[in-house]
Amino acid sequence: MAAGVYDLVIEQGATLNTTFTWKNPSGTAINITSYTARAMFRPDYGSDPILSLSTTDSTIAITGASGIVAFNVPATTTAFLYAGTGVWDLELVSPSGVVTRLIGGNYTVSNEVTR
Repeated sequence: MAAGVYDLVIEQGATLNTTFTWKNPSGTAINITSYTARAMFRPDYGSDPILSLSTTDSTIAITGASGIVAFNVPATTTAFLYAGTGVWDLELVSPSGVVTRLIGGNYTVSNEVTR
């Protein structure tokens, strides 16, 4: 199954709460209990990441039986991002080490006005 495509807007200085659900072609959630997840945001494919998320640092949470993967990035983290665009993706790693790219696309960081 090919990864989904989703263009994401990150609001500088605001909490990033975004949820994705992995489903099979019939629409049933895939059980991802014991999986880990990681995501990276880069200005372009060859550059260093401006933001790295993972289940290890609790910026990604997984609700296994429901197939839900949720970003939870605090406002104190997004406050340091600069306006711009780039690319991102989200990968899931099964307990046996199989890596699946779930979703990815472009991102835009919008400037915060109120500080």
